[in-house]
Amino acid sequence: MIKIVGLGPGSELSLTVGTINALKNCEDVYFRTKIHPTVDYIEKQGIKFETYDFEYETKQDFDSVYMSIAEDLVEKAKEKDIVYAVPGHPLVAEKSVVNLISLCEKEHIKYEILPAVSFIDAIMESLKIDPVEGLKVIDAFDMKNQIMDKRIGTIITQVYNQFIASEVKLSLLDYYNDETEIYFIRAAGIPGLESIRKIPLYELDRQEDIDYLTSVYIPKNLDNKKDIYDLVDLVEILRGENGCPWDREQTHKSVRNALIEESYEAADAIDNEDDDAMVEELGDVLFQVIFHAVIGHEDAYFDLSDIIDGVYNKMVYRHPHVFGDDKAKDTEEVLDKWNKLKKKEKSLNTVTDELKAVAKALPGLTRAQKIQKKASKVGFDWDNVFGAMSKVEEELNELKEVYNGSNKARILDEVGDLIFACVNVSRFLGVDSEDAVNNTCEKFIKRFQFIEEKATEKGMKLENMSLEQMDELWESAKLTEK
Repeated sequence: MIKIVGLGPGSELSLTVGTINALKNCEDVYFRTKIHPTVDYIEKQGIKFETYDFEYETKQDFDSVYMSIAEDLVEKAKEKDIVYAVPGHPLVAEKSVVNLISLCEKEHIKYEILPAVSFIDAIMESLKIDPVEGLKVIDAFDMKNQIMDKRIGTIITQVYNQFIASEVKLSLLDYYNDETEIYFIRAAGIPGLESIRKIPLYELDRQEDIDYLTSVYIPKNLDNKKDIYDLVDLVEILRGENGCPWDREQTHKSVRNALIEESYEAADAIDNEDDDAMVEELGDVLFQVIFHAVIGHEDAYFDLSDIIDGVYNKMVYRHPHVFGDDKAKDTEEVLDKWNKLKKKEKSLNTVTDELKAVAKALPGLTRAQKIQKKASKVGFDWDNVFGAMSKVEEELNELKEVYNGSNKARILDEVGDLIFACVNVSRFLGVDSEDAVNNTCEKFIKRFQFIEEKATEKGMKLENMSLEQMDELWESAKLTEK
């Protein structure tokens, strides 16, 4: 039988009668640590005990310490009744007790937990916190596995030293502004030792009195750094009764093009390697996603959580080499498996199904190249680039036959065939057709700028120049590129 008791936050006045009686009435008492303010009082009561402080010297990390303590206690409890005492409340931020309970249940060892005052009770009393308004408690050693929420108050425990305080600060800065007012708390609930003060977040690791009695409290603060939920609220306000008439009128289809345009602007920012522009443009893309999510929620078809859940599960499904037992030795094998899983997921049973699945909203050149690539995988392709080049000549000749006619549908058809054939050549040469034409657009703009600037230097206007004059300048612009 193991009695697990708590020593309270540090004041002898917080020790319960049950804890004192358990300590006095058992010959085999074990403390996780002797480093606790109530220990002097307990020793004055004539209570004898052993501690596990030596474990901290022999183990490499706290997880190993707490598991070793639990394993040793279970072995002792197989032979005799014992009492195990920990700081605070046994079930609040006490990993050794979590491990001990698990082992007791596995080994069928009886245990009893005596209630105690926790450091959280002391903090709530000192700061006048009502947990009903929302309170989250986090172990400083588990910060990387936690998501902060500015909508509720948060207590961070076991901020033992400057190094841990620095790690905590860096984690918090992902969610809070560096000027955010937090409470530095040391020895909560211990008369004569308690120190609670407001400090800006950026000064957390600069406090000189950080020790094993230190905790941090971040109050609820809705005006702090914006997060995804603020963006959802913003769109809901815009589309609400007292919001913006234009936003309220929009549908999935009416803002469809906005999503495409914002994506292209984000792509431009990436191409320009402009970090500030990327932040702005990716924000615009995210706004469009949220806008559609809110419309979906209003229509009761889907919401943001459905979008997130769907893409998360899809990414896990398509990465069996990461989240499953599958293996992939290189990128080529990853892409091959990805495409096979995608075909299975979307029920693409034929090559035609795959061709039809290429999004129609893609830029024409990109769509053409994707369709050609899929067809080529089953052998429907030219033997070499010369065949593709001959096809360009053939299509050009067919266009020459109809270009000056009145059949616009035929002209449209032949122009499309010519462009499609050019994409084939681009693909054979390993060139992205979209990149190629965009490169030419930039080149055209640069040369045209040269023509315009030279004309201005000569006091001439473009509209008054002959084509021959402009062409001469065009040739000069080409020479400057060399």
